[in-house]
Amino acid sequence: MRFAVPGIRDASRISAATLFVSHRPRRRFSQLPAAKRQPYWQKIHLWKDVSEEQFLSYRWQVANSIQGTSKLSAFLTNVLPNIIPHTARSESRHGHIKTRNNLIEDMLEGLGKAPMALRVTPHILSVIDWKIPLEDPIFRQFLPLGSNILPDHPMLTLDSLQEEADSPVPGLIHRYPDKVLFLATSVCPIYCRFCTRSYAVGANTDTVAKHSQKPSRKRWEAMYFYIERTPKISDIVVSGGDAYYLQPEHVVEIGTRLLSIPHIRRIRYASKGLAVCPSRILDTKDAWAAALISLSNRGRERGKHVALHTHFNHPNEISWVTELAAQYLYEKGVVVRNQTVLLRGVNDDVDTMRSLIRRLADMNVQPYYVYQGDMVRGIEDLRTPLQTILDLEENIRGTIAGFLTPSFVVDLPGGGGKRLAASYRTYDRKSGVSAFVAPNVKGGQTVYKYYDPVANN
Repeated sequence: MRFAVPGIRDASRISAATLFVSHRPRRRFSQLPAAKRQPYWQKIHLWKDVSEEQFLSYRWQVANSIQGTSKLSAFLTNVLPNIIPHTARSESRHGHIKTRNNLIEDMLEGLGKAPMALRVTPHILSVIDWKIPLEDPIFRQFLPLGSNILPDHPMLTLDSLQEEADSPVPGLIHRYPDKVLFLATSVCPIYCRFCTRSYAVGANTDTVAKHSQKPSRKRWEAMYFYIERTPKISDIVVSGGDAYYLQPEHVVEIGTRLLSIPHIRRIRYASKGLAVCPSRILDTKDAWAAALISLSNRGRERGKHVALHTHFNHPNEISWVTELAAQYLYEKGVVVRNQTVLLRGVNDDVDTMRSLIRRLADMNVQPYYVYQGDMVRGIEDLRTPLQTILDLEENIRGTIAGFLTPSFVVDLPGGGGKRLAASYRTYDRKSGVSAFVAPNVKGGQTVYKYYDPVANN
C-alpha cells in the first residue's frame, strides 16, 4: 500500500519497491567465522530444521511469534524439560514449580493478571536458556509467573507519567517545550511486561481495556496540523507502540512530512526491533531498514537529524544476527542510541549492566539512558528501589569512556519528565520515598515523588 503526502512531491513517489532496489541490504555473513555464525534457534526442537535463510526472514519471524495463551502453552510443552531444575535461589522462590505443567499453570496465572498481552518473537525465544528457565533473565523479562506477581504499591497507576493529560490531540504527547511524542501505532513486535504505555499498547487483557492508538489517516493529519502550527517544536519522537510495526511506506510518509516542516530539526524513530527481531534489518525482501536509511540520508542532506532509538535490557539479547544488523545500520550512517530499563533480576547488578553497555558500545549503538522502572501497575516484582540505580551509576561511571556512559534517569511520575536519578532533592530510604523537581517542565514548581517497591522479591 502506498500513500501520497499532500503537498510533498518526492514523498508521493516513494514506495517500498523503490527503497528495496536502492538500498538492498548486503548480508555479510561470509565475514563472520563459521564458529560464530551458529544457528542458535535450532536449539529449540520446533525449529531444529529451520534454515538460516528462513530465520532471517521477517515474514517467518512474524508468522512464528508466540501470541496468546494457547500458542504459549503449546510452545512451552515443546521446549521445557519434564522436571524443572532449581538452584538454591529458585528453590526458595519457586519451590512449588516441580514439573513442566506446574510452570505452565503458573505462567497462565501470571498472564491473567498482567496488564500487557503476550507476544514474543522467535529471536527472543531462541536466546532463552530453556534448561534453567527460572534463572534466565530474558525469560523473567517477558514471561510473567503468577507466583512472582506482587501487590501493587498504592501509588501505582496505569498511566504513571500522565501522558494522556499532556496530549493536545489524540496520539500526540507534548510535555517538553520543544519536543513531542508522535504515537503512530499501538502495536509492537513484542510486548514488554513493564511497558510504560500499558494503558494503550497491545490487545485488551483481563485487567486492562486499552486506549489504543491504531494507525489512522485522520488521527495522523490532526497530529501534523498541531506540529505545523506550533513553531517551538523542533524534536519529534515517532513511537507507539513501536515504529517497527509501521509499514515502510508509513515510515517514509511520516518522516518526509515531518522533515518538510521548517522548524522540525530532529526526528527519532523509537523501536525495540533491533533488539527483538534484528533479522528484519538484514532481510533483502523487506524495506523497513531501507526506509529508515533513506530518511536518515534525506535529513542529513537538509541539515536535519534522523536517528533510531532502540531498547536492549540484557547482553543475552544480542546475537551474531544483532551484530550484523547494527553494523549494517552503522555503515549506512544511521545513528542508533539505546534506552535500557532497570529491572530486578534482569540487569540490576553491576556486572550485567556494565557488560550490556560495553556490548552496545562495541556495536556502535550509543548507550543513552538507563531508566528507573516506571510506577506502572502489575510489575512490582520487576521494580527496584531508587538506591539500586544510584549504586549502579556510582560503580559504572569511570569504568568506560564518558561519551559511552548512559544517563541514569527517573522519568518522573506525574509527568515531570526525565531527571538524573542522582538529582533527587530528598530520599528517605526507610520509607522509600524520593522527591524531585523539574524547573523547566510545567512551571517547575511541582514536587514529583518516586516510591520504591514495598517488598523485595
